Amino acid sequence: MDGFQRRREQKKINILEAALSLFMEFGVKKIAISEIAKEANVSQVTIYNYFESKHNLVHETFLYYLDKASDEFDQIINNNTIDFPEKIKQIVFAKKEAAQQIHEDFYDYLMKEYTTDKNYMEKIYVEQAIPRFIVLFDEGKKHGYVDPNLSNEAILLFIQAFHDYIQREEVYQKILPITEDIMNLIFYGIVGKRD
Repeated sequence: MDGFQRRREQKKINILEAALSLFMEFGVKKIAISEIAKEANVSQVTIYNYFESKHNLVHETFLYYLDKASDEFDQIINNNTIDFPEKIKQIVFAKKEAAQQIHEDFYDYLMKEYTTDKNYMEKIYVEQAIPRFIVLFDEGKKHGYVDPNLSNEAILLFIQAFHDYIQREEVYQKILPITEDIMNLIFYGIVGKRD
């Protein structure tokens, strides 16, 4: 990548970071392109040159957010300096933090995109999330934290059922305030964490 392309890509990332920060704090509806331009230190014309419309910018910000979350999840799973329980704690904490930081309007937008943009979401789910969960649970089995008698198929069926369920609008509208509880249920079950 030459210098021009590198600067162009960095400018796009700066715009996405600014948009993400503002959407997380204030939601999508309350933020104007002019505010994003000011935060990113670019002109409104530059934003329109990159994204053409606010709708496209919001959509690209959604994809950018997913990619960032995916990278953070990878860093936790691939960190060989922490054990399985610590990885689970970090995943739960990251979900809790994200739930506390996200504006409800942006969350609603993300979930609507999540339920309608099946191609990208399903690609991430099938190609990245499922293999990562298998690696994580295999590690948990290997070190005695996950019941070795549980098949990966059963675990994945449980995750798939949850995945399918949260795509319903009447469900995803209720999830944000109880994100930590849901993550604890997924990783520790109804019985709860055993020390």
